[in-house]
Amino acid sequence: MRIVFLVVPALLAIHLLNRDPEGASARLGLDLRRRWFDLGTGTGLAALIGIPGLGLYAAARALDINTNVAAANLTGNWWTVPVLVLAAAANAVLEEVVVVGYLVSRLRDIGWPIAYVVLASALLRGSYHLYQASARSSETRSWAWFFALFYLRFKRWFR
Repeated sequence: MRIVFLVVPALLAIHLLNRDPEGASARLGLDLRRRWFDLGTGTGLAALIGIPGLGLYAAARALDINTNVAAANLTGNWWTVPVLVLAAAANAVLEEVVVVGYLVSRLRDIGWPIAYVVLASALLRGSYHLYQASARSSETRSWAWFFALFYLRFKRWFR
């Protein structure tokens, strides 16, 4: 149920964006008009973020610092991996739809300058990652700047 509840705010944001003339599909890039571009950039962004993260984890583990990773307190059941994957996907959908898709869209709609929009997105995203310690929160804010600018540049409704 926690996974379902994680997705509810994203569904609300999609509903609210669907009330606009262009709809959520156009604003969030949920249509298939540029599927190869979306697939390629999605894969590239995942590699850009994931590979250095895995490298930093491996280095920290080799140096025996900061290697305590506890994804969940689930025991070794057959459903552990699917639940963890679904939880990760739900968190990703929640972050990207609400913080990038909805917040950035609405702040631009009311006329905020791009610099303020990106700053607000970065501060919000960094603030709810504070539980990961200040260094991780700072890293999250840095990526939030990048994702907000990327969204502003490549989503269809800005063209």
